[in-house]
Amino acid sequence: MCVPLQQWAGVAVWLLWWRIHRTVLPLSNLMATAPDQSCPCFSCCHSPFSFCFAQTLLELVAHQTHQKQLQVSPGGRFDCGPERLLARADCEARGCCYIPGPGPRSGPGPPWCFFPRGYRSYRAENLTATESGFSARLRRVAAAFLPAAVDTVRLDLALETPARLRFTLRDAARQRYEVPLATPRVQGRAPRTLYGLQVSQDPFGLVVCRQRGGTVLLNTTVAPLIFTDQFLQISTSLPSQFISGLGEHLTPLFLDTAWSRVTLWNRDMAPAPHVNLYGSHPFYLVMEDDGSAHGVFLLNSNAMDVLLQPSPALTWRTTGGILDFYIFLGPDPKSVVRQYLDVVGFPFMPPYWGLGFHLCRWGYSSTDITRQVVANMTAARFPLDVQWNDLDYADAKRDFTFNKKGFRDYPEMVRDFHSRGLRYIMIVDAGISSSGPPGTYKPYDEGLKRGVFIRNATGQPLIGKVWPGPTAFPDFTNPRTHEWWHDMVKDFHEQVPFDGMWLVSGPLYIPPMCVFGGRLQAGTICASSQQYLSSHYNLHSLYGLTEAMASHSALLRVRGKRPFIISRSTFAGHGRYAGHWTGDVGSDWEQLYYSIPEVLLFNLFGVPLVGADICGFAGSTSEELCVRWTQLGAFYPFMRNHNDHGTRPQEPYSFSPAAQAAMRSALHLRYSLLPFLYTLFHRAHSAGETVARPLFLEFPTDPNTWAVDRQLLWGGGLLVTPVLEAGQTKVRGYFPAGTWYSLAGVSSPGAVCGSCPSPAFDSTIHSKGQWILLPAPLDTINVHARAGHILPLQVSPLTAQSRSKAMALVVALTPDGFARGDLFWDDGDSWETFERGDYTEILFLASNDAVLSQLLRASPHLDGILLEAVTVLGVTSPPRRVLANGAIVSDFSYRSDTQVLRVPVSLPMWEQFVISWS
Repeated sequence: MCVPLQQWAGVAVWLLWWRIHRTVLPLSNLMATAPDQSCPCFSCCHSPFSFCFAQTLLELVAHQTHQKQLQVSPGGRFDCGPERLLARADCEARGCCYIPGPGPRSGPGPPWCFFPRGYRSYRAENLTATESGFSARLRRVAAAFLPAAVDTVRLDLALETPARLRFTLRDAARQRYEVPLATPRVQGRAPRTLYGLQVSQDPFGLVVCRQRGGTVLLNTTVAPLIFTDQFLQISTSLPSQFISGLGEHLTPLFLDTAWSRVTLWNRDMAPAPHVNLYGSHPFYLVMEDDGSAHGVFLLNSNAMDVLLQPSPALTWRTTGGILDFYIFLGPDPKSVVRQYLDVVGFPFMPPYWGLGFHLCRWGYSSTDITRQVVANMTAARFPLDVQWNDLDYADAKRDFTFNKKGFRDYPEMVRDFHSRGLRYIMIVDAGISSSGPPGTYKPYDEGLKRGVFIRNATGQPLIGKVWPGPTAFPDFTNPRTHEWWHDMVKDFHEQVPFDGMWLVSGPLYIPPMCVFGGRLQAGTICASSQQYLSSHYNLHSLYGLTEAMASHSALLRVRGKRPFIISRSTFAGHGRYAGHWTGDVGSDWEQLYYSIPEVLLFNLFGVPLVGADICGFAGSTSEELCVRWTQLGAFYPFMRNHNDHGTRPQEPYSFSPAAQAAMRSALHLRYSLLPFLYTLFHRAHSAGETVARPLFLEFPTDPNTWAVDRQLLWGGGLLVTPVLEAGQTKVRGYFPAGTWYSLAGVSSPGAVCGSCPSPAFDSTIHSKGQWILLPAPLDTINVHARAGHILPLQVSPLTAQSRSKAMALVVALTPDGFARGDLFWDDGDSWETFERGDYTEILFLASNDAVLSQLLRASPHLDGILLEAVTVLGVTSPPRRVLANGAIVSDFSYRSDTQVLRVPVSLPMWEQFVISWS
């Protein structure tokens, strides 16, 4: 029978309290005070942590005395039959409640069989203070209804920083697999924290809340802990329904809490809604009602489901490992992301050339065709920095080979590209061909000799099937594999001096004898296969990460410069080593939209170098779709056009002159903004910030921004509002409160881009926080600079290699005349320039009718580069005189209708300057 808390006579409660109090652990063990009953909902405390007596006791009283039944609300029911659908008798035999619903038992909706409140699974005992927090033993007190239940679980809780709490639940009797991710080790405990903590003894549960305001962020008392050998489950309430994260999936920015299921298990599948895709990121961020935010990260790489329900609440279910949770208190969403990256690692710094335009196709079947593509791009006046080849280059589709038919002059082609300032990247698959006589394919022969491949149950290299046929798979958790991989990269690089690697795993054949866990094996090698650190069952979702780590190390050693790696398979921490493209997206408008939340989510995951295949990969694009995708793609942090063989060509030059002009305009706008974009990547690398940014990150106290995922920000200063539907020449965008200036309205040679159209509407928006309908003809993407920001630009760059071109500034003044910006500049390619101090950093400030620069750090990298133009937006009255470093500027211009001041100058960027007007 399901019997939750009811009203109880005060005397009865007091007597039962007195009887049980003698068996409760003394509060002195916790070094904390009792719960503060003045705290909202009696659910948090004003000390670092405390023992939660009263709520647990009352629920126990209610359960034991079988008073009047009160149903758990449908939205708050937690499934008591996680492994199968239960009949009433089986459900009640577990001590659970059974209430049939209106729909099918297997469909989305409230479970028919659910846990009553206060369901006992584990009891906390031996609570002991430790150097970092405390530990306890959890003893199982309920009969197990799943096999291999763990009788004793160890709880360790660490107060790591004022805003970060970590707790782990492990098998107390034996060692279990734990994710081999290097995370910070903290000595001691944080003296003061933003969080309060309660521990419920019986049944065991944790409650984490904010010290200020008492908002409950995590409450695992809502459902019992389940801990077995291959099934672990823990649930928590959520303070709001606005939860984002838990990638990788095609999903809006915020997840659906109406009985949805999110699966995390890396999978090679063309992106489609409601299925698990290429990456696993068990991290979520929740927006709270007052605009605060917190995050939770489960460091677990096993296959898992995350269930969301409308109470709102969340349930983690994983098939192995331990439960290792980090809780980040923010209190704002930017801080949550930074705190998460403090754990998994800050992103790598890409080379400057990697931010240019990349072009690829599966179907460039020879060097002649590849060379012609580059020639066509040049003839059509499109910037191009990086040319790619898909599998076409390889001999029989084998890694580290090239075919001598279509690619006989492959090394010469790459060297020729280098002489023109182009970079070159080719695909590398994880599968190593195992066919052919011994001695004919060095990567396999050498790998077999060194023992670097994943092994089957008999200890032999596991053989599957990918593009080249029978294949073995490197075990990148093995240090020997890293050395072998480096040697293979080095050998091939000596033949073909490529500049980066494109990591991808193709669809795998599954040997029929490999039966392990049903659907777990779909599209992957056997889960029972053995790797150096553990079984593939535990390590599967880490495969792409470990491959990226090995490739990053190999490229750094071989080239001696910043590695550039793009990978499809990802896990938490991937951004330290590589970027990501969103896989084999279809050429349709739906996928165009979904690319925005994908890009935004991967920035929250710490992988800022991310983008979707422009115009789509699978299927043939339309001209309109490709134009709109190129316009949006110009604001992907990673910009690549790539499509499938046998489909319509989609290189920019393959469309009509009008379409080409629109694409060229978008590309030129991106290239002019590269100094600003590069500076954003530096901030991500050095301070854990995001590059492409959802609006709620900048405007967390405006709830209207929370679900906006059809727009994106670059940093905090640039708002992009693309067209995402066919046949549209207008687009609605949300503009948070403030002043926003259209970049199209400041276009001119030497400012932003000479080919950008001038708008036929007021280019300045003074918003109170509202939706605005914008003109958006096919040749236009709406881009607005936010008042208060200064954007460093480059004048008419042809490629990312045009770093010696002059620069310009766009100064977007607030109504009170203030703006700020910065520029990070180094040689664009060397390893750890920031860490070694080999860079220039400039701060730009505008106030009191003047713009000035301050050199925060100087290096020779800016020598010879001039500042040629300054465009000031929001100058409210016509200037009579303009000075540059005290000298009169006579050829400035000013428009009263747009309040735009243009100042041509010729000032050394490597020296401080002052430009003033009066």
